[in-house]
Amino acid sequence: MVRNRAPGAALAHDPASVLDTLHGRAVPDPYRWLETADSPATVNWIEERGREYEREAATWPLRGRLAERIRALVDTDLWTPPVLRPGRVFTTLRPAGAEHPRLVVFDDDGQGPPRTVFDPAEDDPSGRTTLDAWEPDPDGRLVALQTSSGGVERGGLRVLRTDSGAQVGPAVHGVRYSHVAWLPGDGPAFCYVRRDGARGVRGVWLRRVADGAETLVHACTAPDTVPGVRVLGGRWLLVTESHGTGHRTDLWLAGLGERPSRTRGPRLNAVQVGEEGETEARLGTDGLLYLRTTLRAPHRRICAVSPHEPGVEHWREVVAEDPGATLDAFTPCSGPDGPALFVARTRLGISEAVVHDARTGARLYAVDLPGEGMVSAPEAAPDGTVHFGYADVAAQQRVLSLAPGDPVPRPWPALPPPTEAAGRPGHAGADTTAHASDEPSGAGGRDEAGHAPSVRRTVHWCRSQDGTRVPISVFTLRERPCPEDAPEPPPAPGPTILHAYGGFGRPRQFGFSATVLAWLQAGGRYAVAHVRGGGDAGRDWHLRGSGRDKPRAVQDLVAAADALVDADVCARHQLCLSGGSAGGLLVLAAATARPDLCEAVIASAPLADMARFEQLGLGRMWTREFGTAADPDDFAVLMSYSPYHRVLDRAVHSPGHRYPSILLTGFAGDTRTGAAHPRKMCAALLAAARHEGRPPVLLRYERDVGHGPRAVSRAVGLAADAHAFAAQRTGLLPR
Repeated sequence: MVRNRAPGAALAHDPASVLDTLHGRAVPDPYRWLETADSPATVNWIEERGREYEREAATWPLRGRLAERIRALVDTDLWTPPVLRPGRVFTTLRPAGAEHPRLVVFDDDGQGPPRTVFDPAEDDPSGRTTLDAWEPDPDGRLVALQTSSGGVERGGLRVLRTDSGAQVGPAVHGVRYSHVAWLPGDGPAFCYVRRDGARGVRGVWLRRVADGAETLVHACTAPDTVPGVRVLGGRWLLVTESHGTGHRTDLWLAGLGERPSRTRGPRLNAVQVGEEGETEARLGTDGLLYLRTTLRAPHRRICAVSPHEPGVEHWREVVAEDPGATLDAFTPCSGPDGPALFVARTRLGISEAVVHDARTGARLYAVDLPGEGMVSAPEAAPDGTVHFGYADVAAQQRVLSLAPGDPVPRPWPALPPPTEAAGRPGHAGADTTAHASDEPSGAGGRDEAGHAPSVRRTVHWCRSQDGTRVPISVFTLRERPCPEDAPEPPPAPGPTILHAYGGFGRPRQFGFSATVLAWLQAGGRYAVAHVRGGGDAGRDWHLRGSGRDKPRAVQDLVAAADALVDADVCARHQLCLSGGSAGGLLVLAAATARPDLCEAVIASAPLADMARFEQLGLGRMWTREFGTAADPDDFAVLMSYSPYHRVLDRAVHSPGHRYPSILLTGFAGDTRTGAAHPRKMCAALLAAARHEGRPPVLLRYERDVGHGPRAVSRAVGLAADAHAFAAQRTGLLPR
């Protein structure tokens, strides 16, 4: 066995190597001991990596400057689209300078100042607790909220009184991002979901608030599916079951004319069951069910059906798919002359929004968006007004309000009240979160001199190994405004970050990122490869880069990196690959396949050991996306690109191999990908790689945070460090 050591570092724990045999193939796993996070050997190993990391990070010239700039960019009040109830408006607000969003409510239909219903920072001054989800009841008198601590994304669901913040009834423990569907009628009750069998049957449960009594509504019908539940218009209960993110959804509908009892659940009628399509349902103002679906429409379309006969055979197409853009969000609303649909599409990362007639599907008018950006979370109010989030690369996340018949959205709140006005419940006048694998979002992007940045977006194309054309979006910062008709001279090659995700059918959308803007303002370029496996070109694009075709996503990224060098966007030594989660797997696979591809790699909370990904985190739920090691053909493909095993193999056959400089980030509370992946990958690289004068790989490992939401200061520190590493390795110097 090759020992795990770094230049100047003590030898790590060296137990007997593990050797598995899968489908007749020997699969070494010498660092399986690092899967046990709390063992003395693992703890000591992590501490040594931490000291190693801090020694290196202290030498990065842009570390402090990037942190200051990113913090300044996120230092603003940040709102989310409102949820309206009779006489009350609910939203979250992250005040400028705060670490977490708080749940607030406007009384008198938003005319007065907001009151704070729940503030996670006040609930837990340590900053470890996050507000994961919330849902007010139909009257707005109660609100169900979910919190978790330490980044584990599994916590408690409790019900609070809106007026006082007092808890009502017992809490539910062990909940992970559950839908809460409040039922109409006397005696408050709601449906929620259990994602695993640890507390009983996995599925949808009805819970009475007062005493916590529960009734099973729907048991999941297949292994490792994700249940969901919604109440539509107070009249219909929608139950869903997702078979792999971005792959297939089963849906059932039940009328709520008679509330389910403790002994009898509702009668569920199939909407879509057993069909290979991902579908979302909403109720229109005309009482029809509207469905956004990939069924027989890879770029998604919208169909309508009566909720009394909701089966697929009764669906009627209303809004056809656009073969050049994915239909990523919609909401029924009111038009100038009857029911309408607000429809948001994404075309190579840029959103466009259109209002359609819900009866005929005819296009009524385009929504006049503020720029080239991202539309998110559209929701219609009872009066037909649509609220949605909007952000672009140079402008902050904001909430916009679109009145019926008006193509021009207005800011919401119209005049944001001072932060000091938000206080504890009952004390009038007193007193979104960044993700580990994403960059923090926040304030507007004016530079240090107060000038609004001018960001230029260009699209390059490359040909992947099989001849498929793959687009690459490249962002640069114009040094000074140019007339629109004046050609801009091409810049010289410069330090560039190339980002990719390529998983679960998710399209890349270009909203605001303080980190990206700070990188551009420091003189770097930022590129995004729209590789297969993502949803940038619809469901087919996703499927052509998933399962046994996942290596195509890796080949797409390799081709994109080569194309940027060939186009003089950057030189090879100026290129850093970057990805998080499934994107972390992608960049590690590319770098281990082509070690000469780039100068550096940032892999945040990545997958790395594809022989055991099903045993770690939520990997068992991702076999539709990656395949399964239990199948010999799937296993052969997994091993063809598994970064951990590629490095182990080279350690045996060509020890001392030179890889790009690699920064891995890992989070002790990560229950999605699992923190063992970056630990094991780091150990393998330390043993196999060669770099003169510095460690070939660094591990930035954090406790009390996970894969998802975290305090702003923790997100800023992570983002600044990762990009300071990229700057140091690619030659981006302070200006």
